[in-house]
Amino acid sequence: MMTVNEVCRLTGVSVRTLQYYDRIGLLPPVRRTEAGYRLYDEAALERLQQILLFRELEFPLKDIRAIVESPDFDRGKALEQQIELLTLRRDHLDNLIDLARGLKARGVNHLSFEAFDTRKIDEYAAQAKASWGQTKEYKEYEEKSRGRTREEQQALHEQMWEIFKAFGALRGGDPASAEAQAQVKRLQDFITEHMYTCSDGILRSLGAMYAGGGDMTANIDRQAGAGTAEFVWQAIEAHCEG
Repeated sequence: MMTVNEVCRLTGVSVRTLQYYDRIGLLPPVRRTEAGYRLYDEAALERLQQILLFRELEFPLKDIRAIVESPDFDRGKALEQQIELLTLRRDHLDNLIDLARGLKARGVNHLSFEAFDTRKIDEYAAQAKASWGQTKEYKEYEEKSRGRTREEQQALHEQMWEIFKAFGALRGGDPASAEAQAQVKRLQDFITEHMYTCSDGILRSLGAMYAGGGDMTANIDRQAGAGTAEFVWQAIEAHCEG
């Protein structure tokens, strides 16, 4: 766990910015000390990286929050979009530099405005934003989360981790057991109640994402024990095939 000051020293983000991100629910701390000091873990720092990358691309904070809280959020997909946008911006800056050098060499009478055209960047950015918020599941999630306080959102986050920890206590056993299947039902019902309608098809996709080997797998295993993400996926598969 890291304090606000430690996060600031590591990232260069100001205390005021972290406080603001907490206040608007964009980056709440994982927990607080008895004295009320904010604490952040590795998953929070990974989220901060995503936020800062999107900020470099001039995404509004409300759009960033919608993206990182999307039920379909995939860090790999987000990084691909960010790389493409950063590449487009680099090309745009290279064109502006070439124009400026040309003006310096040829004089101010050289009229060209092509380098100022940002339509390609704007179009790709719009597509990237739209790709996270157009599913009916996301719209349902947006509706259910509207009006939640930061504390309520944090409480739900902690409840979700408790579900994964319960799976962790069962890992090594039979994923088709009654206990494991009860946990699958608990997870599915929790998602449906607080996020969006979690059909067996969606649940199966989530299971594959949990065990997909990315950040989500690492976070689940770190919180609930090594092998938990894989066990959750196996239990979900047993539920969907049963």
